Amino acid sequence: MAKNNKFDKIINIRNKKASFEFEFLDKYKAGIVLRGTEIKSIREGKVSLTEAYCYFRGEELFIKQMHIAPYSLASHFNHDPVRERKLLLQKQELRKLQNKFSEKGLSIVPVRIFINDRGLAKMEVALAKGKKTHDKRQSIKEKDAKRDLQRMAF
Repeated sequence: MAKNNKFDKIINIRNKKASFEFEFLDKYKAGIVLRGTEIKSIREGKVSLTEAYCYFRGEELFIKQMHIAPYSLASHFNHDPVRERKLLLQKQELRKLQNKFSEKGLSIVPVRIFINDRGLAKMEVALAKGKKTHDKRQSIKEKDAKRDLQRMAF
């Protein structure tokens, strides 16, 4: 007898642009404060992280420009697609991030959003440093070489 789990659909939405634009130094898993129908849209996979960025307001971490599409089956009580959302981290992680964020050239970038085994939406954020043009060229070369090796294997 198979166990029926309502969270069988795996949601793992990545920000591919971030790995090309930034070099990740540290990664953290954070909870997200959501309203109403936002979790239903996330479970449908209707999230875009390409324009999103994180910033501090006081002692709290927020994400801005993360687009969660309105839930299709909702009425007029739907959510605002690009509102800013609070990220939930432990105090010591927030302090560590805030200290490093104040350094010149470092950013906090959303890497991926996923649903954990308890059905909660989580986000992986990274402390990142922007890549230079020659670093981007190097990552393109590595990606091409990897693709060529995979082609030769088949």
